[in-house]
Amino acid sequence: MEKIVTIETEKITLGQFLKLAEVIQSGGMAKWFLSEYTVFVNGEQDQRRGRKLTVGDKIEIPEIGIFIVR
Repeated sequence: MEKIVTIETEKITLGQFLKLAEVIQSGGMAKWFLSEYTVFVNGEQDQRRGRKLTVGDKIEIPEIGIFIVR
């Protein structure tokens, strides 16, 4: 099941997104999380916490869930 995550700005970084989506508890956990888990952005694996996400992007984290940016 996909979870919709609404952003207030035009873009958000992957690290900020993980916190907003409640996947991690703090922004400081982003680097660790991305080194431990496989994350796909629009079907491509990406481990960069600074990766820019925009409305319509799909983030898939196996064993955790699928998220859509709105």
